[in-house]
Amino acid sequence: MTGLKVAAGVLALLVALLLAQMLFPPQREPAPPVTHGMPWQIEHPGPGQSRVFGLTLGGSAPSTLADALRLAKEAPTLALLTPQDAPAALEAYFESVSLGALTGKLVLSIAASPTELEAMRSNAAKTDHLETGIRKYALHDADRQRAERLPLAAIAFIPAASLDEAVILQRFGTPAERIRQGETLEHFLYPAQGLDIVLDSKGKEVLQYVAPAEFARLRAPLGK
Repeated sequence: MTGLKVAAGVLALLVALLLAQMLFPPQREPAPPVTHGMPWQIEHPGPGQSRVFGLTLGGSAPSTLADALRLAKEAPTLALLTPQDAPAALEAYFESVSLGALTGKLVLSIAASPTELEAMRSNAAKTDHLETGIRKYALHDADRQRAERLPLAAIAFIPAASLDEAVILQRFGTPAERIRQGETLEHFLYPAQGLDIVLDSKGKEVLQYVAPAEFARLRAPLGK
């Protein structure tokens, strides 16, 4: 009889423990938060496309400048640039953006036809001549609104924090190519990602993104 009482007591204790675990489950350590929108978080929504910072490059439905306006509190400087020895370019410059846990400057290249660019140049509200020889045309309000609806062709991010070779290799992996340019620049090329990271030993690093299908355009000026 005593043995039965002991067994019953043990069973009751086990039941009590099980009920306690059900009612008061052990506390688990919270999972570390996942930071989104980092420069190395590159997605591929479709063949030849890439998506970074929430912006899509390439394909039939690329992001527009209007889509990018949410990245910063301040409106970008939007201008048509005409270098002496290069085609005209329509660019939006954000002085300060927060992307993931990083801050920096952002330059967006906007795809526009030669006809559209010439019309914007003719309608420009103001023209500046930069020391580099580039002419900078401030867009008329109507052209600015038109530019906001045009697709993005490329993204350049200049992080405030300095990058080095170790950080690049850790975050982005081994590049397909590494090309030195002059005495201070080295390009880390990731064609599958549509990415060229420019490491500058005497200046700021630049991360240049294009659609992977357009990577040859980014690679061509580097020669070899």
